[in-house]
Amino acid sequence: PYKDAAAKSTPQHSCKPLLEPSMRIVLTLVALSLLGGCSLWMPRHDPSQAWIELDPAADMQALAVDGRELDDGRYFQISPGSHTLDVRYRFEVSGADVGRGSPPLERDCRVRVQYDRFAAGSRYRLAGGAYGFRPTVKLQDVHRYELTRAEEQGCGNFAER
Repeated sequence: PYKDAAAKSTPQHSCKPLLEPSMRIVLTLVALSLLGGCSLWMPRHDPSQAWIELDPAADMQALAVDGRELDDGRYFQISPGSHTLDVRYRFEVSGADVGRGSPPLERDCRVRVQYDRFAAGSRYRLAGGAYGFRPTVKLQDVHRYELTRAEEQGCGNFAER
């Protein structure tokens, strides 16, 4: 009798979650993809073409292939054969290399890679570096073997050009 009296006086609440756990996961993934926009998703590599990725540690942007501007500056995907790749490369020169007591100097350069043996299905990488004020961008194969170096086309404020 005593148990029943306590049970009757305590209201019973059913606390059901508003969303099932699986639905929460789906909504979280949708929200994250919307926040990142298209920049999160890279296109699938076409095996009939060569794929050139940009060094993730360097501030590079794919500009053009054979003089034709690109819509997506995150990578190059090109037909096999000979091509010229134009790349924007930004890097910082240490203040010590500029002059005593100088602040670091931002460099904004355009470089050009010419290579005549791009192969279908192969992956390549553009690796960035600097030697003082000069940009050094190397085209590497999948094993990070240097195939060629980019030629500097000029440095300045290319954002306004």
